[in-house]
Amino acid sequence: MPRTLEDLAVFAAPGIFVLLWASGFIGAKLGLSYVEPLTFLSLRMIIVVILLGVIIALTRPKWPDGRGLLHSAATGLMVHGLYLGGVFVAIENGMSAGLVALIVSLQPVVTSTIANRWLGERVFARQWLGLVLGIGGVYLILYEKTTLGGSGPFAFAAATTALIGITAGTLYQKRFGGGMDWRPALCVQYAAAGLLFSFGAFAFETRIVHWTPQLVFALGWLVLVLSLGAVWLLYFLIRRAAATRVVSLFYLTPPVTALMAWALFDETLKPLALAGMAICVAGVFLVNWKPRGAVPK
Repeated sequence: MPRTLEDLAVFAAPGIFVLLWASGFIGAKLGLSYVEPLTFLSLRMIIVVILLGVIIALTRPKWPDGRGLLHSAATGLMVHGLYLGGVFVAIENGMSAGLVALIVSLQPVVTSTIANRWLGERVFARQWLGLVLGIGGVYLILYEKTTLGGSGPFAFAAATTALIGITAGTLYQKRFGGGMDWRPALCVQYAAAGLLFSFGAFAFETRIVHWTPQLVFALGWLVLVLSLGAVWLLYFLIRRAAATRVVSLFYLTPPVTALMAWALFDETLKPLALAGMAICVAGVFLVNWKPRGAVPK
């Protein structure tokens, strides 16, 4: 059990992160009825950069050097730009949200494979078993929502881009972003992603926004809870834990999202999905379980 305030924060952070990250899919579903995806993401990034600019002006943190700024921009283009852009573009081009989620759920296995070599993190057999169980659990949860629908090669390319973006960005942040203050680092990340989304919106969308209370609520939720809260928690966890353990938490996002959709949108939860949730929890437990006497990483 945690003994200090910092220990309590580390203890509670994974659960809070999963809840916040899962709520992002609900916010996106609510807001995308009133605005095109890249325009939506551009607005989100602009507001986040403005808020972070105010925080930076008031608190005056130390800015990273030129190399640090480049590392932050690269992380932003991968974690926010490629991942979010890829997910929304895939859905816009006919791929079901369930199939996109299933493709992106390969991230923990891909990340662990690379981390095992690039970062020198040892991944144990029980952790590999947990990662495989996690994929199986996600598939059961999304079984009836993973139809191909009208998705074509472009949608699959976009979903694959999202997978590559979140995987590479997580590892890049673990390798190069640990020593920077989160305020200027996140500001640069969101600015870089915002430029990417704005370019895409001007090139491919009408940029028409239907301002409704639902859109304002969704935008505010994604800005404050996701872009500031959940992403900060993600980087907090990356700095304090092995990449394999951190990304395994993404397996808990589909079951928590399914529970939220059941509560808010009256979506059904069938026995197969409930079984998948239990398997996801077991998989994440195996990845994060530290046997008695194990040396902490």
